[in-house]
Amino acid sequence: MLYLVATPIGNLGDMSFRAIEVLKSVDLIASEDSRHSSILLNHYEISKPQTALNNYNERKVAPKLIERMKRGETIALISDAGTPGISDPGYLLVRLALDEGIDVQAIPGPSAGVMALTISGLPMHSYLFKGFPPVKEGPRKRFLAMDAESGHTMVFYESPYRLLAFLDNALEVFGDRRAALANDLTKKFEKVLRGNLSEIKEWVQEEKIRGEYVICIEGLSKDELRKQKD
Repeated sequence: MLYLVATPIGNLGDMSFRAIEVLKSVDLIASEDSRHSSILLNHYEISKPQTALNNYNERKVAPKLIERMKRGETIALISDAGTPGISDPGYLLVRLALDEGIDVQAIPGPSAGVMALTISGLPMHSYLFKGFPPVKEGPRKRFLAMDAESGHTMVFYESPYRLLAFLDNALEVFGDRRAALANDLTKKFEKVLRGNLSEIKEWVQEEKIRGEYVICIEGLSKDELRKQKD
């Protein structure tokens, strides 16, 4: 059995009772970084062995975890924050488990992208989760242009080191659309900035930025989509 257990994105109080129960019941916890996850596990008095599964070792570690589950062990996968596999390691392990007929269950919980979208003030009836864009400018602009004529709200993650470059490219590709920028969600100094991309860019230029950001950008309106068809 493989459990995908969502963990808090900042506030430890967001850990669900079911998630705690599952983590206390499994044989092994596969975590992105044991130093980080140990803070959470110690807080809830969860004493289980951990093994590292991250972007650097997933191809090597995942098959070994599959063999353990085939022998009857139960394993929980957690990421540093949020839902495993969403812009985090986990896809390969899930795919291999399903291919081997291993039961996979998700224990729902926090997701920074969904939370940012729900408080963005942008349309939520349909959206595209895009995750982290490419690091280099050329591929990043092509990545953004893929959905420039979409009617869906787009949700991106970005690091503080590339946030300004991302906003420059977004303005160039999308124009000055409505957007929302979220940081430190669920934490004491949670911040959500809503406005046009140019306004958000101006704020970023003036502020000290840190931590990862979620950027939500509005898609084309129904009228704009209609004009495309005409």
